[in-house]
Amino acid sequence: MIIDARGLRKTYRRRGRDAAPVEAVRGVDLRVAEGEIFGVLGPNGAGKTTTIRMLATLVAPTGGSATVAGHDLLTAPEQVRRRIGYVGQAGGVDENNTPRANLLLAARLGGMTAAEAAARTGEVLASLDLTALADRPARTLSGGQKRRVAVALGLVHRPPLLFLDEPTTGLDPQNRANLWDHIRALRDGGTSVLLSTHYLDEADALCDRLVIVDHGLVVAEGTPAELKREIAGDVVSLRVSGAHERVSGTRETAKVLEGLPYTRQVKAGGDVLRVYLDDGERALPHLLATLTEHGLALESVALDRASLDDVFLHKTGRSLRDAA
Repeated sequence: MIIDARGLRKTYRRRGRDAAPVEAVRGVDLRVAEGEIFGVLGPNGAGKTTTIRMLATLVAPTGGSATVAGHDLLTAPEQVRRRIGYVGQAGGVDENNTPRANLLLAARLGGMTAAEAAARTGEVLASLDLTALADRPARTLSGGQKRRVAVALGLVHRPPLLFLDEPTTGLDPQNRANLWDHIRALRDGGTSVLLSTHYLDEADALCDRLVIVDHGLVVAEGTPAELKREIAGDVVSLRVSGAHERVSGTRETAKVLEGLPYTRQVKAGGDVLRVYLDDGERALPHLLATLTEHGLALESVALDRASLDDVFLHKTGRSLRDAA
């Protein structure tokens, strides 16, 4: 394991005699294997960034223990720093310098000679498709290009483990997809990646395994496919007709559907009802027929595959999209 964390906690003391402390992280366990992309998924304020900053030695834990890249987080933080790369949400790119100058400085600070730094800078620029942009002022680059420069800064000293905190926040879909490809290439080249995100599609597309965190606690762990299979194969979303009767109608509909043999679980959220089942295409006609028999009319119905948002809803009682 390149990361083995047990019971990590972080409590912040607030000013004021009567101010209660803030428990940002309340006991997180993480086991990240070498050569995988591991995700920490959750809404803003869930404790994702604090967890990553603790593991990257930027914030001291209040409690717990961890081994990171072969070294103890608490007793050998300087050794941990030598073996990790960290890309925060701000990126850390000096916009008044070129990407090449940024990387050369980082490489020299990492202990390389001038010749080694120049060679390594060229390698990283090429691997992230930045060679053509290498000598432009960083302030003239697009948001996606700057994020690639930030990732390059985290990689220039060849760390076996790279931390990415919300790496695609603010990027357009094309730049997000481009950065995803580069992150996959890092994994394929042997670099372990721990990333935090609140994007459901990003966690589903990128992560080999992940944890879902909420209020500083891990509420689920596994591969995206495993987590979704725990809930069901498919989800039917129903909206009851009649705006003034929707909430009560939704409750009535839930009672009708809960006892059906093909229904795993029924979740009501406001005027929308989610029905979890294994074979949605086969079960949906029977489900609709049952509602008709009970005189329940629907305004809309949709059949989808179960998603990580459904996992979050199942574990916490609310949608991650709403929580984010």
